[in-house]
Amino acid sequence: MTKPEALGLSSDRLARIAPFLEDRYIGPGKLPCAQVQVWRRGALAYETRLGLADRERGTPLAADSLFRIYSMTKPITSVAFMMLVEEGRVALDEPVSKYIPEWAGLGVFVAGTPDGWATTPSARPMLIIDLLRHTSGLTYGFQMQGNIDAAYRKLKVAEDLRYGTLDEFIAKLATIPLQFSPGDAWNYSVSTDVLGYLVGKISGVPFEQFLEERIFQPLGMTDTSFTVPADKAHRLTACYAAGQLGSKVMAQGLPKLQDDPAKSPYLTPTQFPSGGGGLVSTAADYMRFARMLLNGGELDGQRLLGPKTLQLMAANHLPGGQDLTQMSKSLFSEATYAGVGFGLGFGVTVDPAATMIAGSKGDFFWGGAASTFFWIDPAEDLAVVFLTQLLPSSAYPVRRELRTLVYAAITEASA
Repeated sequence: MTKPEALGLSSDRLARIAPFLEDRYIGPGKLPCAQVQVWRRGALAYETRLGLADRERGTPLAADSLFRIYSMTKPITSVAFMMLVEEGRVALDEPVSKYIPEWAGLGVFVAGTPDGWATTPSARPMLIIDLLRHTSGLTYGFQMQGNIDAAYRKLKVAEDLRYGTLDEFIAKLATIPLQFSPGDAWNYSVSTDVLGYLVGKISGVPFEQFLEERIFQPLGMTDTSFTVPADKAHRLTACYAAGQLGSKVMAQGLPKLQDDPAKSPYLTPTQFPSGGGGLVSTAADYMRFARMLLNGGELDGQRLLGPKTLQLMAANHLPGGQDLTQMSKSLFSEATYAGVGFGLGFGVTVDPAATMIAGSKGDFFWGGAASTFFWIDPAEDLAVVFLTQLLPSSAYPVRRELRTLVYAAITEASA
């Protein structure tokens, strides 16, 4: 690691992070573990590892422990898709039905159940950009907001990442109406899983193979995959649950074991490589992905995207420049809403004052269901990765607190 002062950071202030996490979360048992990496101005400025990878077995968290990153898969899938956009194979303003013809007649929910839907035609077709920015009219079953979400749960639409295939997933969605007309609202959804399907269809290469050959191998992300191989199984962390996914209730009591790493479904291959939430990774691997984003699409001589494409992805694409307080119909997402817009695969800060958290206009970020989080701040030449394993991510405000601690350590601000 480079001395933080050489990177415009305070060693003393960065040193607050570990005891804060230990005293507030690890020691009391609220979080099983925590791994943090802070990268600034081309160097690693800070790293800490706390707690146990597996409480039941007393396994310490290691530098190369494997974490379920859940929705931090979404930015990777979005980058893969934008690589195809750069190659001219697909455009953001094309209708999704061009590539999924069976969706051409999808209507918008009015009433009914899977036994009989009443729908109305959508005001306009679902476009590719709607999938990237979650304005598609699709949803998640765990949103628990009505008959459409219930239909997703009944049909197990992207609910079990070891159940079904991508083709079956697309076919199921053809039988369920949209929650709203595309572009009319923002709703956290299976849209990015649809993007993963489209990456495979448009490229002619299976989605998981595309990620391996076009992203993971070039970036040296050797531990990122949809399945944990046998020779790495001992590195898989345990995952715990303090409440139901989608819950906004603060956690009560100690979390329970949710996924035993010795018996985890991630140890067996899947036919449903979930572009929305299926990957396992390490802090080192995900920091390489984050550094590529921070560096305008290139890392160590390997260019995945052009800088103008990254700028486009990190812009707010919500209609009319709105933020999520104005657009969201989502019961649950991996973002706070005030001052936050949405780009092509990331949450984007559009008004730092409205967020009431230190940051920069134009920083972009996302998290995963097990409380993992990362963000990129181009204005400050900063990337941060935070990994743990606690469901749901709404249990504690640790992400907000970590952002506050990191920004408080900057002594030479760029903006």
